[in-house]
Amino acid sequence: MLNNFTLGVNYWPINKAMYWWRNFDAQEVRRDFARLSQYNIKYIRIFLTWEDFQPEAQVISPLMLDYLKNTADLAATYKLKLMPTFFCGHMSGANWMPKWMIEPSSAPSRFPLYSGNGITKGQIKNFYKAEEILAAQVLQISKVCRSLKNHPAVCAYDLGNESSNCYVPSSCAQGQNWLKLLTDAVRENTNLPVTYGIHAEDLEENRNIGPLEVAKYCDFVVMHAYPFYLSWTDNPFDVWVLPFLGTITKWLAGKPVLLQEFGAPSIPTIPPYLSEEEKKQLKCPIWTEREVKEYYTTSLSLLHEAGMLGAWAWCYGDYAPHLWNKTPLKQNYHERYFGLFRSDGSPKLAAQVFKDRGKLGVKHIDGESPTWLRDFKPDEFYFNPLKNLQILYQTYKKYLQNKEKK
Repeated sequence: MLNNFTLGVNYWPINKAMYWWRNFDAQEVRRDFARLSQYNIKYIRIFLTWEDFQPEAQVISPLMLDYLKNTADLAATYKLKLMPTFFCGHMSGANWMPKWMIEPSSAPSRFPLYSGNGITKGQIKNFYKAEEILAAQVLQISKVCRSLKNHPAVCAYDLGNESSNCYVPSSCAQGQNWLKLLTDAVRENTNLPVTYGIHAEDLEENRNIGPLEVAKYCDFVVMHAYPFYLSWTDNPFDVWVLPFLGTITKWLAGKPVLLQEFGAPSIPTIPPYLSEEEKKQLKCPIWTEREVKEYYTTSLSLLHEAGMLGAWAWCYGDYAPHLWNKTPLKQNYHERYFGLFRSDGSPKLAAQVFKDRGKLGVKHIDGESPTWLRDFKPDEFYFNPLKNLQILYQTYKKYLQNKEKK
């Protein structure tokens, strides 16, 4: 996958969302994969919800492995490639954990904690440190990689989705030990590439598991970019944030970067619509389908020009209304509407962008930093990461302005 500019999507079924695996429906997956193949979306990132795949520390569900193998077989049928993501983990504004990963605590948490059949209280254990939990993670990796060994539909593995939102490693050494242990476990069972899903907050502060640490052990680095979640952007829909974050990640890591997540929620065009009260409670803006289409059109060109490995949309589809009273859609209304496809499966305007741009080749660029970065040093970035990110962004925008004048 490192030789092409890949177009991909992050996938949860429209009618299942994060409850997919416990309500697996092969025919639904078949329909979705057939639809994606028709729109030139060849790469699909899927998520292995930790509680479903590993209900006990030393138990990997044989049923879930069967469902996963079935999913890979369906992907192969439509010549699609999968990137399974382990230990999910943080997802759409909530943290999803098996009960054995939670310890009692009365301390407030930033994100709702979902376990069993609902929101629960407690604190997530340090899964970067505890030996029994590290062993459990190695077990899951081994079982999954062996069950999918040599499968033609699997292109790479991802160690986790924004795991620093669940728990921040207490030291750089702890983060690196976790990465080494888990990447070793992947490589002992497959020859496929491995990465780890970092996001913009891993640049805004030093969470001991940023681009440099990931690059030491992973084959390529990724970034998740949403300007409307960031305080330092020029506006909530600033598309230039995407190539900027990708370029900064590459500069810090010294390795190729995949823009693994990006996208924007759109105003629903089919019922049910947002009520006036729900509009007031939105945690970020939502845009028209035409605006989101233009956002995707511009971003694909910019990311291609910036030399990214690819651009993977968040996400496949808007979620069905019967899920709206469940976590995380109950707490985060905007999460209902990020799809390239509507909740009835019909394509939004943005889906056509992927269909039209499906034959972009990779843009090869040299290993030198862009000219606007040459007065900065990567090893000094985390001395004051948020301030440096803001300075770098303004430097980048000035560079773009001067370039435009020429």
